[in-house]
Amino acid sequence: MTRLICTVSFLSALAAISARGAEPPAAPALSKLEAAHLANIKQVTHGLPRAGEGYFSRDAKSIVYQAYPVGYPFYQIYTQSLENGEPRLVSTGRGRTTCSYFSPDGKTILFASSHSDPAIEETEFKAREEAAKGGRRRYQWDFDPHMDLYTIGIDGRGLRRLTEAPGYDAEGSYSSDGKQIVFTSSRDGDPDIYIMDADGDNVRQITNAPGYDGGPFFSPDNRWIIFRSDRQKEHMLQIFAISVDGKTEVQLTDNLDHVNWCPYFHPSARYFIWAGADYSTGRGTFHLFTMELSYPNGKLTGGKITQITDSDNTDILPVFSPDGKKLMWTATRAPDNSSQLFIADWLREK
Repeated sequence: MTRLICTVSFLSALAAISARGAEPPAAPALSKLEAAHLANIKQVTHGLPRAGEGYFSRDAKSIVYQAYPVGYPFYQIYTQSLENGEPRLVSTGRGRTTCSYFSPDGKTILFASSHSDPAIEETEFKAREEAAKGGRRRYQWDFDPHMDLYTIGIDGRGLRRLTEAPGYDAEGSYSSDGKQIVFTSSRDGDPDIYIMDADGDNVRQITNAPGYDGGPFFSPDNRWIIFRSDRQKEHMLQIFAISVDGKTEVQLTDNLDHVNWCPYFHPSARYFIWAGADYSTGRGTFHLFTMELSYPNGKLTGGKITQITDSDNTDILPVFSPDGKKLMWTATRAPDNSSQLFIADWLREK
């Protein structure tokens, strides 16, 4: 099955403009609401047409993310030291890539790639031709059947393929102990959540509902998985959590006039953060929100919601640093309105 993955979420979020210059721009201003939660906001990606979906290394000294190389039509995976700010390509440089993530021991990077596509030259040609005709391409993401999960050393060596099943395998992340990987796969004909051992063995299916289930992350104690799903209404993503044995599922958002996606646990597990937008009167602007969590009798339960951002720009794909004191997210707050990565102090944990 091939259909657009979260197109309604991404179209306004990641439009390509022009590459950044070498000089870092001034820090974006924060609104009164935002200043209650964030401080010292800083743009950390430069020199690439657009960049996003970044994650911290365990020591929070480096980040890994996807970005469009200048002159190439698909995302590639980069690492970057937050000290010197120089991006370094770690993926193959061919095909589509997405959803990179550091292993907890900091030795490898997990990501998804379609570079094994036997018709990759044709795929690249068509993408370049489309870009040449229109100049500015709308962002959309397909369930590319050639997308598989790989690991590679942080030095860009030792590429290893983890999945080979027919269909889309992507959107992977590690458990906190590094022993397991949770990911999305369409191997049964419908995108669902799966878990496997970190070496690719012992694959087991966790969700089995009609519609797309994706973007999964383990809770800090590895007992729960949080994810997004459009099982109620196509494209209108809502947030769910499920126990790692697949026996207990909880719906955390339930507003089909809104798109709610990219949830991520705070390291304390006391709350999670996500991006949401009101689509009741047309395409809305994505802002960041948190939801309090409790665990009565061991069951994850949602609580109070707090809005974190209210910019006119798009704010999506938020993640916390391992110590919970920094927030990184993808936003169109750059001076040229391109999608870039930003980091700010997270005041709740100061």
